[in-house]
Amino acid sequence: MNHRVPPHRHRRSQLLYAATGVMLVGTEAGRWIVPPERAVWIPAGMQHEVNSLVHVSTRSIYVEQGVDAALPADCRVLGISPLLRQLLLETADLPLPYRKGSRTDLVFSLIVEEIRRAPVLPLDIPFPADARLAARCRAYLAQPSPHETIDDWCADLAWSRRTFTRRFRAETGISFAEWRRQAAIFAALPRIAAGESITTIAFDLGYESASAFATMFRRVTGVAPSRYLAPG
Repeated sequence: MNHRVPPHRHRRSQLLYAATGVMLVGTEAGRWIVPPERAVWIPAGMQHEVNSLVHVSTRSIYVEQGVDAALPADCRVLGISPLLRQLLLETADLPLPYRKGSRTDLVFSLIVEEIRRAPVLPLDIPFPADARLAARCRAYLAQPSPHETIDDWCADLAWSRRTFTRRFRAETGISFAEWRRQAAIFAALPRIAAGESITTIAFDLGYESASAFATMFRRVTGVAPSRYLAPG
C-alpha cells in the first residue's frame, strides 16, 4: 500500500534508509527514488515529501548541523555498505541520550563517517529554477506523454528551440533527451515495484517493445528493469 508523508522539514539532517520497499522523495529541486537497501540524505531545513511504495520498512537517523562539514549539503541517494546497514539496524537498540565516548557515541560517529564515504547513486531527476519550465517538468513527470516532442514544449513556453535547449541544460545540468529518459524511468519504477508487466509499461511510455525500453533502462541505470529494485 502506498503511503504519503506531506511536505515537511527537519531541524537536523536526515538519513532515511529503505530496509524494504521503494520510496519516492520530492523537493522543489527535483525527485529522488530510493530502492530497497539504499538511503536518501536530506539536509537540515530542506522541505521534502516522501511517498512509500510496496511494503516499505525504514530506519532513520538525524544528524545535528555542524557535526561534520564534509557531510552533503544537497539531497542525494546513497549506496549503503554492509557495515552501514548493520550500524543503522543497531541504532534501534541503542540507549538515548548517551555520553560522549560511550559505545552509542562511537556507533553514531562511525555512521557519520560511513555517510561521508557512501557512493552517490544517479537516482534523481532535477527540476529547473525557472517557474514555468519547472511546472512543465512536474506536469510531464506526473503524466508522461510518449507523443510530446521538444517542439511541443517550445510552443507551450513560447521559446525558440535554441533558447529552450540552452536554458534546459543550464538549469538542470542535463539535456532534454537525458531528462526525458530519466522521467521515463521514474514513471516506470513505481509500476515495476507494483508488479506490472514491463511490456505494458514500455508501450505506455511510447517504446516500440519491451526490449527497447529495457535497453534504454539498462543504459541509464546499468541493470535490467527486473533487477533494479532488488536489494543492493
